Amino acid sequence: MLANKFKLGLGAALLAATLASNMAFAEEKFVAITAIVEHPALDSVRDGVIEALEKNGYTDGKNLELKYQSAQGNTGTAAQIARQFIGDKPDAIVAIATPSAQAVVAATKQIPVVYSAVTDPVAAQLVSTVEAAGGNVTGVSDVLELEKQVDLIKRVVPNAKKVGMVYNPGEANSAVVVKRLQELLPKEGMELIEASAPRSVDVGAAARSLIGKVDVIYTNTDNNVVSAYEALVKVGNEADIPLIASDTDSVKRGAIAALGINYKDLGIQTGEIVVRILKGENPGTIPSQTSSKLELYVNPAAAKNQGIELPEDLLKSAAVIVE
Repeated sequence: MLANKFKLGLGAALLAATLASNMAFAEEKFVAITAIVEHPALDSVRDGVIEALEKNGYTDGKNLELKYQSAQGNTGTAAQIARQFIGDKPDAIVAIATPSAQAVVAATKQIPVVYSAVTDPVAAQLVSTVEAAGGNVTGVSDVLELEKQVDLIKRVVPNAKKVGMVYNPGEANSAVVVKRLQELLPKEGMELIEASAPRSVDVGAAARSLIGKVDVIYTNTDNNVVSAYEALVKVGNEADIPLIASDTDSVKRGAIAALGINYKDLGIQTGEIVVRILKGENPGTIPSQTSSKLELYVNPAAAKNQGIELPEDLLKSAAVIVE
């Protein structure tokens, strides 16, 4: 009788251990993250995603497998990473910035994809609508109200008539912003002067081509430009051309001012969507989101380097003054 009880007890223990093991295995998740390039804004998005996962109990090396790869600014590499990640069969892929998101979305209709730091997901053909679009894609846009960007340009350089913009014409985000500025600026008595930078190494030359032609240079969140922002700052400082950005991290690197999104917060917002998907929610039922939290950063030293004296009201309204 004791032997039988022992066998039954042992069997129950083995069954419990097996069930526990299976439950632990079932709880393990796999998230792949890719970005078109590494620069402070996109790195902050990645860090925010990871922070949100950890906050919700998903820890790399415990109950989460996490992979990250950057395409180093190369769209061909972005496509390779997309194919590799799809072959790995993760529970979700986070694609940071438009080129990486386009590469992933083009390669899979099954694996959930969460994009982030994409200005116009509809124009980029990631989703058909910013409402719940069905399918396997949702995410968070970093779209900005360009009227507020134009207002910032006027506050920093009140007499500006010609606004320069260095951008990659092959990046859908930037093409959308250029088109919109071409519509907005003439209403304010201003004109957009464009300079093409298809690669990060082209940014300095594109900026130099604007010397003598513009009163100010505005940059959106174009990934080529942001990844090589120091080249733009060099031209701005040498030629006394004020630089206004939409990426707040660019102010730390030498822009005079930016009214932009906190990209760490954007990443956290993105990560919360990933958590919903890991818990079983269908990405097609989740509407695309945007961030409404804008912060004004100003850099008085950069203003001095670029021949501008910042108005007191601008300094007082800044969330962050870069020293």
